Amino acid sequence: MKKKDWLRLLVALIPVLVLVALLAVDIHIFGSNSILGASQVALLVSAGVCVWLAMWLFKVPWGEFERAIKSNVGDVTTAIVILFLIGAISGTWTMSGVVPAFIYYGVQVISPKVFLLTACVLSALVSVMTGSSWTTIATIGVALLGIGRAEGFGDGLIAGAIISGAYFGDKISPLSDTTVMSSSLNRVPLFEHIKYLMLTTGPAMIITLVIFTVIGIFHKGIEAGAMEAYTQALSGTFHITPWLFVVPLITGILIWRKMPALMVLSLSVCTAAIAALVFQPDIISGIGEGVTAGGRAKLLFTGTIETIYNSVSLETGSEAVNQLLATRGMLGMLNTVYLIICAMCFGACMRAAGMIDAISRMLNPLAHSRGALVTSTVVTGTALNGIVSDQYLSIILTSQIFRDTYHREGYEQRLLSRSVEDSSTVTSPLFPWSSCGMTQATILSVSTLTYAPYCFFNILSPLMSILTAWIGFKIVRRLPADPS
Repeated sequence: MKKKDWLRLLVALIPVLVLVALLAVDIHIFGSNSILGASQVALLVSAGVCVWLAMWLFKVPWGEFERAIKSNVGDVTTAIVILFLIGAISGTWTMSGVVPAFIYYGVQVISPKVFLLTACVLSALVSVMTGSSWTTIATIGVALLGIGRAEGFGDGLIAGAIISGAYFGDKISPLSDTTVMSSSLNRVPLFEHIKYLMLTTGPAMIITLVIFTVIGIFHKGIEAGAMEAYTQALSGTFHITPWLFVVPLITGILIWRKMPALMVLSLSVCTAAIAALVFQPDIISGIGEGVTAGGRAKLLFTGTIETIYNSVSLETGSEAVNQLLATRGMLGMLNTVYLIICAMCFGACMRAAGMIDAISRMLNPLAHSRGALVTSTVVTGTALNGIVSDQYLSIILTSQIFRDTYHREGYEQRLLSRSVEDSSTVTSPLFPWSSCGMTQATILSVSTLTYAPYCFFNILSPLMSILTAWIGFKIVRRLPADPS
């Protein structure tokens, strides 16, 4: 690199170091609540440092930053709408009884020999349905932890099975904000991104399930009926019936027919809302009563709207079930949207200042082949989880750093989106100081270092991504882009 390039690289690292320092302070003070606003402030302050350095040292005009911010934020407008629809599904699928029905029927197969396998699969199913690993771990994960302890399993092993399943489901769910971010930031259609993900995610999960099955087979101990109170609370609150599975069935058909994600999610909200009115009218009218007074029709209408857009909770007599039923709605997605917009502003300023290019040029010598390029991407995504302590920032920054390199080398953007998801999303709970690591350790009361060695899926997923790249399976390369 030339002396001028080294100077730009050193300057480019200043906003990143400022961001890392501010995030470290935020996490130390606010913990997992830093995502509620402190992280956003850190991003904007770091963006300001970037702008000031670029305008002072490199004479970059302010108009360049404005244009970059408009472009970056514009790229995620569809993702933002999808995130709001995900919030709506969180409410309607729960209050209609769809998610409770999955859990109710699923937990009845729990037994010591298949507990770890079941815990992993059940966590994966709930996470696919909700699109949230955090929600899954905080609800069914807490219940499964109690069952596992009663059956004699170690805390680290139980937590590893729960987290592995939850992050698998989060990774492939069209309702997941990280999945939506990874696909949208890299301009890859959502369902095409998920389909391509399965080439690395599927084998990693299969190996994980085999490991948990083998461990379970050699485990001794039994605890019958430990989930009875949990299932009774669910059945006592909801009208549980197999007919509720019509909602995910319709959603699955729409996905299979490759309809646009916005249409699939919108129709899924509508069918779940109808199911809520049909199967859970008392719950919906009760939600409506908490807002307004009126006749039955008015209460049902009000309750349905509240379920879609507002945070809703129910009292069932079981704390674990209460946590499960506490939905976020569309309003619950605002902090994530807030974070995305601030992160896109930071990324836009870094790009307009030429700082992303400077960092990218530093990494380019490491990406001299297909396997090396993906390996560099995966290592960067994983490292950024440890540096910036947040999976959203890791997804955004890794995508920004490598986007031009993948285009220039002639690789599909879906390879980049998959490599980002295989690293930034799944490795986030493995760092004790990250927002995910702290949150999961707090929820499960199991330290990160205790459960991390047993998060087999989270460990295997990035390794499978690297292996697939070196083999070249299903990786297409066109002629490199014309540098002019």
